[in-house]
Amino acid sequence: MVEFWYGVVAIMLTLYVVMDGFDLGAGTLHLFVARTNEERREVLAAIGPYWDGNEVWLLATGGALFVAFPPVLAAGLSGFYFAIFLVLWCLILRGISIEFRSHVADPMWRSLWDAGLSIASGLLALFFGAALGNLLRGLPIDEQGWFSLTLFTDFSARAPVGILDWYTVTVGVFAVAALALHGATFLVWKTGGPVHERSHRLAARLAVAVSAGWILVTIATVQVNATFFAGFTTRPAAWAAIAAAAGGLVAVARGLGVHRPLVPFLGSCAFLAGLLGATAITIFPDMLHSIGAPAPSITAYSAANDTTGLWTAFQWWIIGFPLAVLYFVVVFRLHRGKVTAPPEGQGY
Repeated sequence: MVEFWYGVVAIMLTLYVVMDGFDLGAGTLHLFVARTNEERREVLAAIGPYWDGNEVWLLATGGALFVAFPPVLAAGLSGFYFAIFLVLWCLILRGISIEFRSHVADPMWRSLWDAGLSIASGLLALFFGAALGNLLRGLPIDEQGWFSLTLFTDFSARAPVGILDWYTVTVGVFAVAALALHGATFLVWKTGGPVHERSHRLAARLAVAVSAGWILVTIATVQVNATFFAGFTTRPAAWAAIAAAAGGLVAVARGLGVHRPLVPFLGSCAFLAGLLGATAITIFPDMLHSIGAPAPSITAYSAANDTTGLWTAFQWWIIGFPLAVLYFVVVFRLHRGKVTAPPEGQGY
C-alpha cells in the first residue's frame, strides 16, 4: 500500500500540473496573444470553464499526503511556510482577476485585472518550479524530520540553502516556459482568428526554448544532486516516462507544423506528465530529500500511515477519484470546440 499511495500522490500532482498548467500558461500569455478587450475575453472564455475546477487536483494532492504520509505534509507546510503564503496570494489574485475584470466596463479597470492575471499566473508557475527545484536539490532536514528555509542565502545551491538559489530559479524559469508552452498549445486548440495565430507562433518558439531548457535543467540537476539519476539503470519505467516526454515534444512540433490544433496540446500534456512521472519514479522512495547526510531524508516508508489507515483511505479514494475524473470528462465534453468572446455583459 505504501507504493500505491506514493503513486497516487504522484498522479494527483501530475494531474494538477497538466490540468491547471494550461490555464496558468494561458493566463501568463494572454497579454501577448490577445490585444483587444474582445480577444482577452476570448482567452478567458477558453479557460473559464476549467480554471477553478483544475485546482481540485492540488487539494487532492494535499489530501492524499494527509491520509497517507502525514509527516511529509507537516514538514512541508512548516518548512515552506512563507512560500505557501506567496502561492496562496497568487491563487487569490488570479481568481479575483478573472472574476472582477468585467464587473466595470472601464479600460483602466480591465487592464489592471488583466495585468494581475498575467503576473499571478506567471509567478505561480515560477513558484511551483522553484518548489520542485528545492525537492530535487535537497532540504536541510534535521534528525527530527523538520526543516526551515530562508528566502535565499548566497545562491550557491550548497548548504546552508534557501528557497531561491541559482538552481531553483533555473527550474522555476523552465517551469514558466513549459507551462507557457502548455497554455499556448491549449489556446491553439480552443481559439480562432488572431488569438489562434499569435498562440501558434508563440508555441513554436516556446517549444524550441523548452527543448533547450530541458537539457540545461538536466545538466544542472546532476551538478546539485549527483545521485538523482542512480535509479534510472534499474527502473525501466523511468525511461518509458522520459520517452513519453520526448515524444510529447515531437508531437508539439509536428502538430504545429501540420496545423492540427489538438495534437500540440496532447503532446504538451504528454511532455509534462512524462517529465513528472520520470522524476517521481527516479526519486522513490524519497519524498523530502536531505541535502546533508542521507539518513534524515523522509521516505515513503518512514512517513507512511499505518496499514489500517491506508486501507481505509483507499476505500474512499476508489469512490472519489473516478467521480473527479468523470466531472472533468463531462466539462470538456460540454465545452468542446472553439470558443468565442461572449456578448458584452455576459460571462467573462
